[in-house]
Amino acid sequence: MVRYLGLISEFNDYDNKGYLNNKKKYSSNSQKLQTSVPSSNTALICSICGSNQIITDAESGETICSKCGQVLLDKILETQPEPQNFPKSYGSNDRSRTGMSTSLARHDMGLSTIIGRTDRDASGQKIDPLMRSTMERLKTWDIRTQTHTPTDRNLKQAFFQLGVLKDKLGLSDTVVEKTAYIYRKAQQRMLIRGRTISGILSAAICISCRELGTPRTLKDISVGSNVRLKEVARSYRLLCFELDLKIPIVDPMKCVSRVANKAKLNEKTKRQAAEIMNNVIQRETLSAGKDPMGLAASVLYLASLNTGENITQANIADAAGVTEVTIRNRVKDLKKQLLQDNNNNNKKIQGYFTN
Repeated sequence: MVRYLGLISEFNDYDNKGYLNNKKKYSSNSQKLQTSVPSSNTALICSICGSNQIITDAESGETICSKCGQVLLDKILETQPEPQNFPKSYGSNDRSRTGMSTSLARHDMGLSTIIGRTDRDASGQKIDPLMRSTMERLKTWDIRTQTHTPTDRNLKQAFFQLGVLKDKLGLSDTVVEKTAYIYRKAQQRMLIRGRTISGILSAAICISCRELGTPRTLKDISVGSNVRLKEVARSYRLLCFELDLKIPIVDPMKCVSRVANKAKLNEKTKRQAAEIMNNVIQRETLSAGKDPMGLAASVLYLASLNTGENITQANIADAAGVTEVTIRNRVKDLKKQLLQDNNNNNKKIQGYFTN
């Protein structure tokens, strides 16, 4: 999530400049330590070589002699204030010195505050029954004000669905953060009006997976989100056009391992399929415009023929989510174009097509 700290600032309307300045201040923490510590290190002298050329490693927190490498101090005092939890007021034993991290995948980005559920005040005394009823009403209104605007309600519902899809599809936190960023952009452009939340969210997940190299197809996302494939594809094209996104090409090499694992092929077949796929990727005419899943299935079928592993085209087609006709057409093209190259470097590859 550290990767998307800069993205959060785009949606912070009331303190945008101050937020960015603080991030720049803390991102240059190592430079601060380098400049602040030498004033205290000027009196330090290495006990081995007698040198006074002392440097500070801000990452490990060590003070080191630059001449002989002797570690003079292994701890650096941090004078900057840091946030911390208040476990007693919340009835928790959590003693961590940091608060909840910010995230784009929360409707309030994790910056809102809530009234605790404890029945004690700040001094630890029990709250008077009359005051307790007042506090309960305040808690109710506090929860309601968290989603006061339609935008907040929309984001809350969308990110709840995103959490469910994260478990269904096995998405990483990075993909989730990127998806939340794209969804917020779509909401700012008013692209969600007149369309379903699940459709736009599924399209945002697909774009995030493509950009971050996660092998998830439109069909996988459509099945996981229970949205029609046509609607997901339509929303995908809309986001790409309106947000002017440059979507990278899917890496067929990642599809090879996915199809092989699903078809339960052995490692020898996987390695030979990877060698064939490397040669296919080097020739752009073979992979341009082709379905990466179909191409990966065809390469695995050729490798299985060479290794003698018994698997049918129907089984590989089912694992890749393509038809048997697609595999036969791709195999025919691969044999025709790869065998035409008579270079010595490709003799090993040509041996795969002898069957």
